[in-house]
Amino acid sequence: MNSSDANSVYQDDASFRAYSASRRSHWEGFAAELDSWRGCGGYYHRRIAQIYRLLVPEGLRVLELGCGLGGLLAALKPSYGVGVDFSKTSIEAARRQHPGLTFLQADIHELTLDQQFDVIILSDVVNDLWDVQRVLSRIGALAAPGARIILNAYSHLWEQPLKGAQKLGLAAPLQHQNWLTVEDLTDLLALEDLETIKVLPEIISPLACWPLHIMCNSFLVKLWPFRHLALTNIVVARPRVRPEPEREPTVSVIVPARNEAGNIGEIFRRTPQMGGGTELIFVEGGSSDDTYAVIEREIAARPGQNCRLFSQTGKGKGDAVRVGFAQASGDILMILDADMTVPPEDLPRFYQAIRSGKGEFINGVRLVYPMEKQAMRFLNLLGNKFFSVAFSWLLGQPIKDTLCGTKVLWNKDYQRIAAGRSYFGDFDPFGDFDLLFGAAKLNLKMVQIPIRYRERTYGETNIQRFSHGLILLRMVLFAARKIKFT
Repeated sequence: MNSSDANSVYQDDASFRAYSASRRSHWEGFAAELDSWRGCGGYYHRRIAQIYRLLVPEGLRVLELGCGLGGLLAALKPSYGVGVDFSKTSIEAARRQHPGLTFLQADIHELTLDQQFDVIILSDVVNDLWDVQRVLSRIGALAAPGARIILNAYSHLWEQPLKGAQKLGLAAPLQHQNWLTVEDLTDLLALEDLETIKVLPEIISPLACWPLHIMCNSFLVKLWPFRHLALTNIVVARPRVRPEPEREPTVSVIVPARNEAGNIGEIFRRTPQMGGGTELIFVEGGSSDDTYAVIEREIAARPGQNCRLFSQTGKGKGDAVRVGFAQASGDILMILDADMTVPPEDLPRFYQAIRSGKGEFINGVRLVYPMEKQAMRFLNLLGNKFFSVAFSWLLGQPIKDTLCGTKVLWNKDYQRIAAGRSYFGDFDPFGDFDLLFGAAKLNLKMVQIPIRYRERTYGETNIQRFSHGLILLRMVLFAARKIKFT
């Protein structure tokens, strides 16, 4: 629906006009009394801002619809921030308090802006709207490519407690609300081609009562059955319809290789050309066989093929992947394990999944199709299934196979992961979790692609089941502290 269509509908709708006038009068009156109001909502709003800061990196272009006094928008430290609210008093106060941001007085049902944003926020707004779907219909035109839409809404379970808190003067006064379930919100988003990425139940204790609020809001609300008691649910979504690239993107295939001399020739022969061109980057990790020399010979035998070789300076596959990514020039980055347990011929389906926009982080899954008999030992299989369940819960998106080596993402998104690596630190010797955690922190849409996992035809696995299993378990606990229990 374009803006003129929306305006004409609302101009003819007397019920909408009366509803808007009543809400505007209510919030104008409340905004005028804020200086003397002594409610207990301060902790709730600080906690909401803390959660949003985890979801929204600093330095982005951010639009907040229903911004109130602009405190949440300012807390996100945008490079360019715009807040919209229909309360003149709130907008004037927001301009005084946050002069570096832009604030507009408008009804978001009728909003027209000739700009696009990286993040669009509707915090505690949808409960108060006349027509949620029409507001969401305006978002597509405001969302830049790769934008995220983040909203949160009160749970119906809290209707009576909130009414009681309002009567006691502990909570901001509210008029009759829309009580939308998570399913209602995701359905409305889907109707406007907005795809839900994750849902986060948040806040059981809206009052600061140490240590109860820490235990409830940082831990219990993340766990079943307590998550059903959450006061608010945060939904992260993205535009489903993405523009096609103007040109076929180029691809860099990174091949960490240690003691894989017998597989190198097959990798060269079988890795397909994809998109606007494919470069093959080998990172050799101090092999005891002649892997490095074999790669050199294969490159020399193919002067017309875009191939490069680097020696790993650190240790572990994770370090090798980072070396390769740092040297890659392709728009799309792919990891291909040199053991050939994932066939190179499968890579084009990963390319199509990311090029089409169906996903932004494409992860291979070895646990769907039956494996060849010796492809994965039984204890390794059990460990992989355990970690897939654990990480699906931790990251808020399905992750069926954390350790499949074939992972694909856009180079520009990897640069953002690398720039934010200090949040997690250099903790991952494998490389898989560094990418998974970083992608989850950026709210990238993850897509799983099943592959046929093959037996090795050369060499032995570099995985040490028990020592590496303990490392993985420590990483689960690490991720829980940095991502889940915050």
